[in-house]
Amino acid sequence: MAFGLELIILIVLGLVALVIVFYVISVFNGLVRLKNNIKKSLSNIEVLLKQRVDELPKLIESVKGYMKHERGTLTELTKARTEFMNAKTLPEKAKADGIISGALKTIFAVAENYPNLKANENFIQLQTRISGIENELADRREFYNDSVNTYNIRIQSIPDRFVAGMLGYTPEELFKATEAEKRDVEVKF
Repeated sequence: MAFGLELIILIVLGLVALVIVFYVISVFNGLVRLKNNIKKSLSNIEVLLKQRVDELPKLIESVKGYMKHERGTLTELTKARTEFMNAKTLPEKAKADGIISGALKTIFAVAENYPNLKANENFIQLQTRISGIENELADRREFYNDSVNTYNIRIQSIPDRFVAGMLGYTPEELFKATEAEKRDVEVKF
């Protein structure tokens, strides 16, 4: 009789251990999936940022002749493009991105003062292309932030918190608007 009870206890302990192992594996796989979604969404943002940065020299060339009084904005845009190309970390890229976004808003707003520029086909195409990229960037940033938020909630919630802690998972940073992006565009007539 004692042998049968010991066997039942061993089977129950084995089943409990098996459930714990499967649970840990499930949490691990879920966190890996979330982490990879974050990396993928950040890569998608970087692709669009690169496309926008690649369009900037064409935009600068197309407006240079018209916007003689806006040299500071064009210089700022060129400098921000260089900063973005040299940026290694997410905060550095976000900072350069904010400067570029602010300068683009200024250029497009100031273009209203230049009827010939507004009618220039190259400028219109570039403005449409860059505006489209800006909209895609907003969507991708939202997806990135949703992925980061889901991941951060998972690694901070019990019982996943214990598994995440054992695996060394730490919270990810949200993609935030920079101060330059929050400011109103100043248009001088």
